Amino acid sequence: MNNSQTQSSIKENKKERTLDIVNRGLKRRYSAERRFRFYGLLAIVASMVFLSLLFISIIGKGYTAFLQTFVELNVFFDPEILDEQALATADYQGLVKKSLRDMFPDAKGRQDRRMLYGIVSTGASFQLRDMVLTRPDIIGKTAEVWVPADDDVDMLVKGHFDRQAGEGERRLKDKQLAWVDQLSAEGKIKKKFNTTFFTAGDSREPELAGIWGAVVGSFFTLVVTLVLSFPIAVAAAVYLEEFAPKNRWTDLIEVNINNLAAVPSIVFGLLGLAVFLNFFGLPRSAPVVGGLVLTLMTLPVIIIASRSALTAVPPSIREAALGVGASKMQMVAHHVLPLALPGMLTGTIIGMARALGETAPLLMIGMVAFIVDIPTGFTDPSTALPVQIYLWADSPERAFVEKTSAAIIVLLAFLIAMNAAAVILRKRYERRW
Repeated sequence: MNNSQTQSSIKENKKERTLDIVNRGLKRRYSAERRFRFYGLLAIVASMVFLSLLFISIIGKGYTAFLQTFVELNVFFDPEILDEQALATADYQGLVKKSLRDMFPDAKGRQDRRMLYGIVSTGASFQLRDMVLTRPDIIGKTAEVWVPADDDVDMLVKGHFDRQAGEGERRLKDKQLAWVDQLSAEGKIKKKFNTTFFTAGDSREPELAGIWGAVVGSFFTLVVTLVLSFPIAVAAAVYLEEFAPKNRWTDLIEVNINNLAAVPSIVFGLLGLAVFLNFFGLPRSAPVVGGLVLTLMTLPVIIIASRSALTAVPPSIREAALGVGASKMQMVAHHVLPLALPGMLTGTIIGMARALGETAPLLMIGMVAFIVDIPTGFTDPSTALPVQIYLWADSPERAFVEKTSAAIIVLLAFLIAMNAAAVILRKRYERRW
């Protein structure tokens, strides 16, 4: 009895020790799991905070670019200056200067008048020219015209310049400040919606610069990219997934496709420079070349996404189609491809969104050039929206800082819209098996 009691007590002690060890291990695992979840939540919160700071910084610097300061001038369209035989080349700048002199007759000296003329933008003369060419009957009359202010006046009105700084530390002199204050008191300075930002091309003058030329260039470039990359990528994915034999050559092709998806984008720019420009002699800084380069860059992404969409189609679909007498081509074209198409479109949109935000490959093929005119075709010299942002970010004027941030806001809006479209397509047409 004593031996049996002793053995049972030993067993119970072993069980208790084992349970204690298991319980301590469970506590450690539960604590580690809680810590891991806390670290994951902390990482998400930190990323959201940094992302919010980024958006707040960009929007805070760029939202003022959607407004533009305008000055009201009483312009007399002098028939002696506006020769009806040469209205397009008349001295419209002289009309602007005369109107300013009439408003501020105390500006007598050459230096004072030069400062006075600097209140309004040089684009005021082009605005008057367009008015006269559109309405020739205005010649000989006086009209109130709102013309864009100079970028320094615009920055002053928006509060980006310190009025209290010394005269030598700011771009506007004391007399110019007094004239601006007088115009403001008379209600002849207002901030209006900046339509020029959305309708004009690039310009050396910040108040006249717009993104429309870059947007059109990006559109033509993406059209070329989509027309070339989507059918080629889908055909390659269908062949590799459905028809290609499994051997070392197809394995090599698959490895290279996966590797190309991770190649830095500037490498594709160098390839485009060497092949499309130097070898084939295609026009530099043209959307057709940019589209070809971006096609090479997006092809691996779309191929990988398309193959994943094909793989997601259950084998039973293929077997059922073949079982009722369909050929392999009919099985792929009539059954597999339609079911995989939503996933392919999602991958294509994501690839196009990546192409829209690329800058480095376009810089290598010359799309960094200063382009004023709006492109009208695939071979016209043009730039793209990311490249336009790069150019403005390198400009020293304070007004280009808000232009840069505003262009980034527009680019982010396009990217968010494209990614949202991909999500909507996937949620609406995706079938779960």
